[in-house]
Amino acid sequence: MMIGTILEELLDRGHEVTVITNYPRKSAHPNLTEIVISPIYDFWGKSVKVDSLYDLTDISVHQMLMDFLYPLGLQTAEYAFTRDNVMEFLRNDKTQFDLLLAEQFYQEAYLLLAHKYKVPIVSIGTFGFAQYMGPMMGLMNAWSHVPHEFLPFTDHMSLYERAYNSLVSSYELLLRSWYYLPEQQAMADKYFSFLPGPLPRLSDLERQVSVILLNSYPPLTSTRAKVPGLVQVGGLHIKPPKRLPDDLQTFIDGATDGVIYFSLGTNLRSADMPPEKLSIILKVFGALKQRVVWKFEDERIRNLPPNVLVRSWLPQSDILGHRNVKVFITHGGLLGTQEGVHRAVPMVGIPIYCDQHLNMNKATLGGYAVKLYFPNITEESFRWALEEVLYNPSYKKNVDKVSQIFRDRPVPALEESVYWIEYVMRYKGAPHLRSAGLDLPWVSFALLDVVGSLTVTMNVRMNEQMNPTIIRTPLGSTTSRLGKITDSLAHFTLNRSRGSMRVLRTA
Repeated sequence: MMIGTILEELLDRGHEVTVITNYPRKSAHPNLTEIVISPIYDFWGKSVKVDSLYDLTDISVHQMLMDFLYPLGLQTAEYAFTRDNVMEFLRNDKTQFDLLLAEQFYQEAYLLLAHKYKVPIVSIGTFGFAQYMGPMMGLMNAWSHVPHEFLPFTDHMSLYERAYNSLVSSYELLLRSWYYLPEQQAMADKYFSFLPGPLPRLSDLERQVSVILLNSYPPLTSTRAKVPGLVQVGGLHIKPPKRLPDDLQTFIDGATDGVIYFSLGTNLRSADMPPEKLSIILKVFGALKQRVVWKFEDERIRNLPPNVLVRSWLPQSDILGHRNVKVFITHGGLLGTQEGVHRAVPMVGIPIYCDQHLNMNKATLGGYAVKLYFPNITEESFRWALEEVLYNPSYKKNVDKVSQIFRDRPVPALEESVYWIEYVMRYKGAPHLRSAGLDLPWVSFALLDVVGSLTVTMNVRMNEQMNPTIIRTPLGSTTSRLGKITDSLAHFTLNRSRGSMRVLRTA
């Protein structure tokens, strides 16, 4: 949805776009060339190592990466390389492009397209800010107050949470550097072997990304330090609401007591819900005076109360824009949360995996949502959550305020996105945006070399002071040099304390 919106805006502005995609445009466009990956890889059926996505509620970050996200990236990326039309394009296309626009989501092997065409890179972080993006852009992550995107923490963490956040974040960086990126690199080397060597490292290509367009925006994300190349454009896919299909419009218009909208997104199917949970939800819905519109993939569902309408697909953003919608039951996905906030609809969140817990924690902290833990949902807890959000006016008041902040921007998000894409093309990669920190080894980037030098110097000086014996050493030896440096530092400090400064010059 996010990339499609950007694509349409680029076409409207007259750009010529070639796209490798799973989802072809509904109609042809004279400026659009599509290389379609077909059939779509059935990742959920072939690769997910759980009986149900609802089982992902309690999985660890290690399992999320190793059993879910890394296989997702590696398998879907390689599947695209095995499509004849994709490889035909990669091998034989001679187009002179100006930019590579890449999704920043586990498909790093395709960054070699930038090497093939000698073009700059803008990537789109459809997932929002991931903590590995910091080192990519020359930024040191602040683990003290910015939680890892898969952890259910807020930006006000306890000592334990800060320690755990630091451990998980550093572990992912190591796992990504030592396992995941080498796997992507091997794939890139294999399928781009037709290019003259040597091929660049993916880690180097990542550091050449000029701008990342992030699917996030305050106050729905933790406040953090940024460099100019990290641009927040969350919500760009949201458009003014349109009239609903007639049957749906009539059903919602006639809801004098309001409407509850229920959707668990695209990948998490309500129809796959465990039967005991489904029974609880249907029983609670049947006892409400409000009407319910539910995205339920099997419209033959039994025992459906008369106040509940189900459809396998629904125009979510347009429904949330209707004045009669009072509560949004959501899994806490990023796009859905943005739409709920943009339309100022308070929420009942049932997060399952990835960033959904973080998004719902942010919503509960903001006072515009109630969060339920899926395995523990009972008839009493589900009814309480709905009635709390329906009848406590503070939730609506808070979401109105948050919605106003989310929509208050200097320029519309889509306009800003395209501006930066064109900016990078205009200035041939915009190297002036690049942080010099990207050229430093990590030891220097983190100032560990400075800390180490000062520690050694101070230890030597302390040893000299504790031991009055003068050790004579040849001129220029380590002890003599460190002693001179320490004396100079002490002299410099003394003079500063007296209100003056003396410059020390060394040969």
